[in-house]
Amino acid sequence: MSRNLLRYLVVSAAILATCSAHARVLHVHAGADAAERLQTALIEARPGDTVQLGAGRFDAPDSLSLDVAHVTLRGLARDKTILAFDKQSAGADGLLITADGALIEDLSVENPKGNGIKSKGVDGVTFRRVRVEWTGGPKESNGAYGVYPVSSSHVLIDHVLVRGASDAGIYVGQSREIVLRDSEAAYNVAGIEIENCYHADVRDNLSTHNAGGILVFDLPGLPQMGGHDVRVFRNRVIANDTPNFAPKGNIVAKVPTGTGVMVMANRNVHVFDNTIDANGSVAVLLVAYVNAFTDPAYDPLPRDVSIHGNTIGKNGYDPTFEGGHALAQALGGAIPPVMWDGVVRFRTPSGSPSNDVMNLNVRDGPVVNLHLGDQGMPLDKANPTVTATLGAAVSTEPAPVMLPEGQADREDGGKGRP
Repeated sequence: MSRNLLRYLVVSAAILATCSAHARVLHVHAGADAAERLQTALIEARPGDTVQLGAGRFDAPDSLSLDVAHVTLRGLARDKTILAFDKQSAGADGLLITADGALIEDLSVENPKGNGIKSKGVDGVTFRRVRVEWTGGPKESNGAYGVYPVSSSHVLIDHVLVRGASDAGIYVGQSREIVLRDSEAAYNVAGIEIENCYHADVRDNLSTHNAGGILVFDLPGLPQMGGHDVRVFRNRVIANDTPNFAPKGNIVAKVPTGTGVMVMANRNVHVFDNTIDANGSVAVLLVAYVNAFTDPAYDPLPRDVSIHGNTIGKNGYDPTFEGGHALAQALGGAIPPVMWDGVVRFRTPSGSPSNDVMNLNVRDGPVVNLHLGDQGMPLDKANPTVTATLGAAVSTEPAPVMLPEGQADREDGGKGRP
């Protein structure tokens, strides 16, 4: 048992044992001043309480926040209870959570000025049957992230739907012990993104009509780096064909429209048993971080990546990256199922050469290796070759993510899972 998990269990048990006998249900109904009444309930709630929302629209002119531990915020259903931020004039998020043990379920967030629902620095947060949507469709002016846990641990995202985010629909960053399951991301720039995280299971999701389907990244200069131990399995990554509408300068603005799964600068990532189909640029893309960096602890290469057992349909028929069509023609009319940039070397900011052992294992070929060699090498220096598979080394699959007992089955309003 990890130290973080043990801490969470001990603290949670102590709080809930003290408060469960006195737990209350605070009812908030739609209507005049609904958002103000909701924020008051979130402030006045005690650990173990439930804030129960009625049906209707809760028009919020400002961000909402929850900073009381072990509180449930529950609507009637995500098509009946809507937190509406169409007239939001202040705040960077729709709902910001800064307390451990929050459960958010059965509600929707529409048109926030910034991010939809964000948790920051919390332990044991659950998002269940939640929708976040920018109802005007894909636009650069939309908020960046829909469901957005960052610097958090023991994260459960379950039956969530996000549409229209200008960065990533479902984004988990600098977090650990994550389960993201049975959810849908559509018409975002990135459907699902796992960034700088430790131990994540991304399973049984649908990512469709985004620019890129599922991204596993590691970026430099952040408090938590060295992302590792990510399993991406039993997902449907289909028809990611929405033109990339990210604001210029964002890292995801470089993701080619039509990318299925993309792994960049991460370690021990296993992609298996997914259905990957109708992605015009490429089914699976393995790349190094391309920009210069100054962080001496950063490794820009993907390592210990295994791609196997996936059902890969027709992909790579309309590549949108620079030089993609010429490359496709040279390779017989389409990009092979897996494309690796072939970057095997980089220099640290001090100028020292790297000595990585990459251990790539791709069974779902053919695979095109661009042989770019050095990190930062432009694509026009590619010398592509195609092989049936890639690599022979097999890294050990990460163990399943174990959330604290009861987190996945915490009181469910009598509804059960859909």
